[in-house]
Parts: sequence; C-alpha cells; structure tokens
Amino acid sequence: MHVLIVKTSSMGDVLHTLPALTDAMQAIPGIRFDWVVEENFAQIPSWHPAVDKVLPVAIRRWRKHWFGSQQREERVRFKRDLQSRQYDVVIDAQGLIKSAALVTRLARGVKHGQDSRSAREPFASWWYDQRHEIDKKQHAVERTRELFAKSLGYEKPQTQGDYAIAAHFLRDVPQDIVPYLVFLHATTRDNKHWPESHWRELIGLLQPSGLRIKLPWGAEHEHQRAQRLAEGFDYVEVLPKLTLEAIARELAGAKAVVSVDTGLSHLTAALDRPNITLYGPTDPGLIGGYGQNQQALCPPQGNSMSEISAQAVAERLETFLG
Repeated sequence: MHVLIVKTSSMGDVLHTLPALTDAMQAIPGIRFDWVVEENFAQIPSWHPAVDKVLPVAIRRWRKHWFGSQQREERVRFKRDLQSRQYDVVIDAQGLIKSAALVTRLARGVKHGQDSRSAREPFASWWYDQRHEIDKKQHAVERTRELFAKSLGYEKPQTQGDYAIAAHFLRDVPQDIVPYLVFLHATTRDNKHWPESHWRELIGLLQPSGLRIKLPWGAEHEHQRAQRLAEGFDYVEVLPKLTLEAIARELAGAKAVVSVDTGLSHLTAALDRPNITLYGPTDPGLIGGYGQNQQALCPPQGNSMSEISAQAVAERLETFLG
C-alpha cells in the first residue's frame, strides 16, 4: 500500500504526525508513504523509516508573488510530481482550506480527512472522499493517530505514540562527549519568551553542575540574544547557524533541554530527550510536548512568562540530572 500524506506545516504539526506513521507501519506490513510538506520542514519526513519520497511545497512563499513566472513554474512542476503516482489512499492531516484546495484535490487517490465538525477549517472537508469524525479533546498527536487509523482501517493503539526518528540520530552520537544541556531560547511570539535576565540567572545557578550549555539560534536577532546570554560564562557555547538536521543532532546528544514553546521543543520530544518546556500564554494540554520525559512548567498564577523563576527551572532540572 502506498499512501500520500498532506501535512505541510508548522514544524510542531509535522513532528506530531510521525507517530501515526509508526502505528500504520506496525499495523500494515509493507506500507509506504510519500509526504507533501512545506520546503522549510522537508528534512523532517525523511527521518522516518516508512517515508519513501518527500514532496516539498512552497505555499507560504508562493502566496507573496502568486502570479510571478518563477512561482507559476514551480507550481507546475509540483503538480506534475504530485500526480506522477496513483496512491491507494491520500490523507489530508492538515485540515485547512489552503492545503485541501491547493494540494489534496490534485492528488490521485481516495482522499481522507476530518469531517466538518473535526477539521480546523470545516470547509476543507469538501475536498475529501471519506470524512472522519475525530475527537477534538485529545492531544494533537492522538488526533492524527486516530485519523490515520480510521483512514487506513486498523485499531488505534492504546500505547504512547512512537516518533521513530531518535535512532536516526542516536547512532551517530559520540560516546565520549562532555555532558551538555541545550537551551532553546528563541520563539516567534514575544509573550512566549522567557526574560533574558531569567535565562542568565539559570545559567549561573547551573555553574556548579559542571555541565556545558549550548545555545542554538536561527535569525540574527536570536544570534544577538544568544551572545548576550552567554556573555561572561565560559561554559556556555553559542552554536553556529545550523541546518535543522544539525540542530537535531545537537539535541539528540544533550543530557537535557530547557525550552520555550517553539517547534524545536517538539523536535526535542520527538528525539526522546528530557525536556522542560516553559509555557505562559499557551495551554500545553492539547499541543504541548508529547513523549518520554517531557515536563511542562507554567507560572504559579496567571500566564506571564516572567513569573516562572530560574530557581523553579533549576529545581526541575535536578530531577533529570540525578
């Protein structure tokens, strides 16, 4: 059986789809997947052992210059590539009008997705041949696992989902590396940031542990923040700009991770690394870290990130560090 997945973004949503592939791989011997995903996240599906082909799409970039000649040519090539195979099943796990109208409807195969009561955008269900009711009151990973089970005709497992990508990275982690932590300090929304003063206080509190601390970054303003956080601490390393796969390798070798609510926090969960994620305005219940050793730390009251103390994070880290 060959299945096409339409799950284009965001990073967390793409990662949350991986356990459903593992379920299907275990339930249906020989099943293989192709995956339509936004170009920025195209590395992620390739890490799963059941994925044959990744079909990058650039809806975010195309929308800026929809009628440009380059964009039109890219869309023509994408459509040709998408329609080069007849699929047994097409699963739209995105549940949005843009993905259903621009991608799913063009694919060749029986199209499955959430019904109008379940999808994030109800009208997306118009483009599906088979529509499934999916319980909204469960974690995003479990919702996707349920959608795959109903689309492919097997019982959803009751065990915790397995991302099945950790082995891709752990086999290359050196055994003699100096133990280190990774601090994921960057996120997109200002109200999800933890104050720099709190990060620096936490770094100071961890000095007696003897652990090194690594700070990754993506954009230049994140680079500048990382340099400010590291200033004066010789055991803190600001990493160079890395690809997503290279960041994953750093995370895979970490003793533990402290993160704000960001896509890389979900990547940490997918790699089964111990992770403390700091939440303020967002509810971790339905979209928080899913996996082994994932802990959410919220303000004692309200939703201000500044109310989470460095001391509280340091004490929680002790449970991971023994």
